[in-house]
Amino acid sequence: MKKNANKVITSLLALMVVMVSTPHTAYGYTNLEGEYDMTYYSKFRDQGVELNVYNWGEYMSDGAEDTLDVNKAFEELTGIDVIYSTYDTNETLYAKLKTGGSSYDIIIPSDYMIARMIGDQLIQPIDFANVPNFSNIYDKYKNPVYDPTNAYSIPYSWGTVGLIYNTTMIDANDTIDSWTAMWSEAYRDSVLMFANSKDAYGIAFKILGMPINAQSKEQLEEATELLKQQKSILQAYVMDEIFDKMIGGEAALAPYYAGDARTMIDENPDLAFVIPKEGSNVFTDGMCIPKDAKNKEAAEMYMNFLLEPEVGLANIEFLGYSTPNEAVYQRLDDETKNNPIAYPSDEILATCEYFTHVEPDIARLMDEKWTEVLSSDETYNQMLMPLLMVLCLGASLALNIFRSIRRKRDKY
Repeated sequence: MKKNANKVITSLLALMVVMVSTPHTAYGYTNLEGEYDMTYYSKFRDQGVELNVYNWGEYMSDGAEDTLDVNKAFEELTGIDVIYSTYDTNETLYAKLKTGGSSYDIIIPSDYMIARMIGDQLIQPIDFANVPNFSNIYDKYKNPVYDPTNAYSIPYSWGTVGLIYNTTMIDANDTIDSWTAMWSEAYRDSVLMFANSKDAYGIAFKILGMPINAQSKEQLEEATELLKQQKSILQAYVMDEIFDKMIGGEAALAPYYAGDARTMIDENPDLAFVIPKEGSNVFTDGMCIPKDAKNKEAAEMYMNFLLEPEVGLANIEFLGYSTPNEAVYQRLDDETKNNPIAYPSDEILATCEYFTHVEPDIARLMDEKWTEVLSSDETYNQMLMPLLMVLCLGASLALNIFRSIRRKRDKY
């Protein structure tokens, strides 16, 4: 969910140039060009309202490289002050809300975490009368499996997980269309794998023709053995390191998110992306309101603002992910609309599944099994028994020789 670190550095350098050379604005732009309902957006002006927003890092257009500074534009439009902070994982977000002591008005978790938060009553229903722009959302993204009554979330962006590969490092006779390529001896020490259990097990489940969400001990056992078999092939378990390794030609194959794959391919045209034939994960990040939010109606106004066509377009262009907003999609250029990485066909999407929150006992077992995978050493295990047999044989021979010599000494 994070942008490439090299991209961030480039953005910062560009920002320094803008700050030096552009007197009228040091950081992007905030002037909105569309028409906005000021009867609606001025409701909280001059009332000292503050809105605490908690989002993924690098997950909202912030004015870098002359893009729209979304939060500043919202402040200017509404008079509401935005206090913006970021997190790095869904689990970090969950822990913050679960333990209390922090008060956020808007959060943007992923689908399976939304389901978990609904179950744990950590988020509250949205008053959609205060979010008229919800009508911009495509019907197919409403009432999702993780929020079936669509009471608690509004989709922000979506994407898929697929296989990124370096076309110059792939055997000319190979067609990369299956997750099993990541188990191929031909690419030993040139394969990267997710460093998190949910995505890694999701891939294993798909290879085995199983549901992407763990449902039983037997399912986990079979996938664990498959992941252990892969370990000897791997170069490393990674997350954001995938960017530098794939862009720099340090690895041949890696799984990652489609939006980030587009960024990597822009940096290195030798890279390609495919959603494997076994299927994959499709994900959505959604806007939600925590149960302890102090400014619920202002939070709903912020949601509505993010669904404005101009604002949504700025955000989706900044992220590189896909939009569930029809008004935003219609504003995209034809090249982006027709990009199969950003917008795969319905046939391909039909093979993909959402992650959902699994039963606590199964979740704990998955964590245990993942630890087992990470701590296993297939090469070592394969050599261990032969080595022990040789050592035992050697020890037995040595002991027999010692006893023979001792018996001879005892004779004399």
